[in-house]
Amino acid sequence: MTTLLIFIIVLFVAIAIWQMVKIFDLAQVGAASSNQVATDKDNRFNGYMMIGFLIFIYVITILCFVYLGDLPLMSNSASEHGPGLDSLMVISMVIIFIVQTVTQFLLHYFAYKYKGEKGRKALFYADNNTLEFIWTIIPVIVLAGLIIYGLFTWNDIMNVDESDDPMVVELYAQQFNWKARYGGEDNVLGKANVRLIDIDRNNTLGVDEDDPNAQDDVIVTELHLPVGRPILFKMRSQDVLHSAYMPHFRAQMNCVPGMVTQFAFTPTVTTAEMRANPDMQDKVANINALRAQRKAEIEEAGQDLVYEFDYLLLCNKICGKSHYNMQMKIIVETQEEYDAWMKEQKTFENSLN
Repeated sequence: MTTLLIFIIVLFVAIAIWQMVKIFDLAQVGAASSNQVATDKDNRFNGYMMIGFLIFIYVITILCFVYLGDLPLMSNSASEHGPGLDSLMVISMVIIFIVQTVTQFLLHYFAYKYKGEKGRKALFYADNNTLEFIWTIIPVIVLAGLIIYGLFTWNDIMNVDESDDPMVVELYAQQFNWKARYGGEDNVLGKANVRLIDIDRNNTLGVDEDDPNAQDDVIVTELHLPVGRPILFKMRSQDVLHSAYMPHFRAQMNCVPGMVTQFAFTPTVTTAEMRANPDMQDKVANINALRAQRKAEIEEAGQDLVYEFDYLLLCNKICGKSHYNMQMKIIVETQEEYDAWMKEQKTFENSLN
């Protein structure tokens, strides 16, 4: 498949160069114009090429669905709002696919059907209100429907119900790692400011040491979440613009220096349950088969040869040279497992030097 794609790219580059040469020739001052006028033969050739390219587009599309497609288009969401967001994405992609299929057919077929012929005068409408109305009102209705649907979906996600007593967690971004800070037993985050960072005191997040609410905060480098409980994330950045992206939870929000942003969701699938998902097991098996082919290279780099699925928090903004490696593992577990893990962690006041 890679060889085919390389061949197609080379072919397209060659066609582009050929067309550029033709354009350059046409632009030459003083060149004879008599041999630059398209003949009926030229027009027929271009018309057939348009039909050929239309067939090529459809064949490539079908092959991609057969060999590269992974239906359903969106799957394995692990948050309460995930299925609704997936539905919005699927509907949008289906509409785009239908419109693209129809418009490409009309574009190429009309270019063939109405190709230039000597003595043939093109039929055109100087003005047609009915046609103008049809191709204006249909996109308006479709786009308005998608926008309204999207707004309702967005509002459902972003309107956090404080009565649900969400667990408050801060995600702290810096080049090139993440840290998480829990509100502790009072579920209230202590005040923090980057100006309060004190490396000598091990206060790497700039938490206010005098704030009573900060004393029981817990700072970790591995994010643990109890399944079924609403989580309200407060996000900060120490240096540049980052983006907290948790793909399986369908969650993403920018982390902006100098301000606090937020995003909330309820995890619905534990890490253990996702690892037992047949679709995920197939993906993991495929990844491990590919890693086995690079066994020597992976072992030489000191990495584990066998891959095991984990939820990840990623940075989705290009934030510097090590952006690609800015990630943190997320473990979704039962409330009992989460409570046991939390008991093992140091509070902020006990972590200072």
